[in-house]
Amino acid sequence: MQDQRDQHAGPVAHPPRSALARRVVAVVALLLVALFLGLGTWQVLRLQWKLDLIARVDARVHANPVALPPAARWAQVSKESDEYRRVRLAGHYLYAFTTPVQAVSELGAGFWLLTPLCTAEGHIVFINRGFIPAAENKPGRYPVRRAGPSPCAGEGERVDVVGLLRISEPKGGFLRNNDPVANRWFSRDIAAMAAARALPNVAPFFIDAGKGQDPAGAPERAVGGLTVISFQNNHLVYALTWYALALMVGAAWWWVSRHGGTIRDDD
Repeated sequence: MQDQRDQHAGPVAHPPRSALARRVVAVVALLLVALFLGLGTWQVLRLQWKLDLIARVDARVHANPVALPPAARWAQVSKESDEYRRVRLAGHYLYAFTTPVQAVSELGAGFWLLTPLCTAEGHIVFINRGFIPAAENKPGRYPVRRAGPSPCAGEGERVDVVGLLRISEPKGGFLRNNDPVANRWFSRDIAAMAAARALPNVAPFFIDAGKGQDPAGAPERAVGGLTVISFQNNHLVYALTWYALALMVGAAWWWVSRHGGTIRDDD
């Protein structure tokens, strides 16, 4: 008789959720919402910073060329303050110390040619004269030579260069490290290039020469003016994603708290 009464009594009601479980879920939800809102706000700040950087770089690229930073300020030259600034300088090239750096440009696979330029002040600045196809870099064409005590003492054809100031790239590239001994370069590491050739008084940056500036008397003709200026700017997408996650967590907690949820005591 007792079993029959139990069968007709309907489903057994579960006890309500415990207060402790509700508090734990509320704290976790609050922390997640705060975290996602914080990350979204950080991305908004990053977006503002990136837009400002793009505007500053665009102004530098299209501004009239200015003099090269003096040697006294070389230690302060940075991406934030100087990269892509249009500069003008003059001097003569040291073609014997040209360094080919592996590159991929709009013209295909090949090499950038970085050649030291001696200024009137006796300083040396590496100039990225431009691009040559891979087939033009014959074995032994650019041997590693070490400079004498006064590499700028000789005379050479005076050239005027207008280009964009670029920051040295010391971490290699193409997932490969530079090999100065074998003269294999995958990034424009100016300090390593200067050391491999024993060049003194070298600026810690290089200049991307503009289009059509390679001298007629150069051993080869490099195609300049191929600098690609591009900045990834996904900060708005990231911000919206974090804010959406915060909204989803908040909505889920509201639904759980209003409709009873599924966290129950089974004891």
